[in-house]
Amino acid sequence: MKIAIASGKGGTGKTTLSINLAQMLSQQIDGSKDVVLIDLDVEEPNSGVFIHGSVVHRETKYRQIPEINFDKCTFCGRCKEVCNFNAIATLPENVLIFPELCHSCNACVGLCPENAMSMKDYEMGELVEIAHDNLKFVESTLNIGEQQAVPLIFQAIEYSDKTFRNDSVFIYDSPPGTSCPMIESVKGADFVILVSEPTPFGLHDLKLSVETMQKLGKSFGVVINRDGLGEDLIGEYCSEHLVPLLGRIPDSREIATLYSRGDSIFHLESVYKALKNIIANIENQTNRNIF
Repeated sequence: MKIAIASGKGGTGKTTLSINLAQMLSQQIDGSKDVVLIDLDVEEPNSGVFIHGSVVHRETKYRQIPEINFDKCTFCGRCKEVCNFNAIATLPENVLIFPELCHSCNACVGLCPENAMSMKDYEMGELVEIAHDNLKFVESTLNIGEQQAVPLIFQAIEYSDKTFRNDSVFIYDSPPGTSCPMIESVKGADFVILVSEPTPFGLHDLKLSVETMQKLGKSFGVVINRDGLGEDLIGEYCSEHLVPLLGRIPDSREIATLYSRGDSIFHLESVYKALKNIIANIENQTNRNIF
């Protein structure tokens, strides 16, 4: 089971739900299975603040960018013409590569008439795996200044698929919004949880997320975080538009205090009940048992 936890905007409680759902499941699932939490918000990962374990793997991650053999290059400009991302500029006696814009599509290499181009590794970030009993945590961090999160998100998911058992429960802490990084993080998930908050901003961005999930054809449901903060805007929207409401996590000073200290909250009675309800609703919708 692969569960992606996403949101239309930042600050709704996506990481809070991801961490505490993973920690609760890791204590209840049979020891023969693992719970794998993967922080895919590679531009600003913070799930690791709440995970205390041992580092079992660390590696630098790369993507491919072109390099030019100037002994063969005739400065014909073909590489610039075929680049859809404006990552190449040609001058009368030089060719400039802009790694931040390159999408590693290989068009310039494959269509160079002089075979003057090849691909080389370009460092983009780091991946770390941490283990704590049967809770496994994978965190990828994009290098400062890097523009493209999608290649690192793809490699983090690929690493997890290859490293951990197929019968594990995978929880993806996705990037906020509805742009390419979020799409990359949810496209392989069996189920998507959209976390929202009962505010006008939360409702506005939830609508965008719901539309995105419907376009992708994903099974999904909504969790309301900080429930009771204001009017029941999210609940009314879900009821009106037949969007599955999986559960509500209450607005609580105790929750905020624990979270601000980097502590877990799943052991609190109100949160524990909410998480159990969320799990039960996911199992009902997918006709699959998480445990």
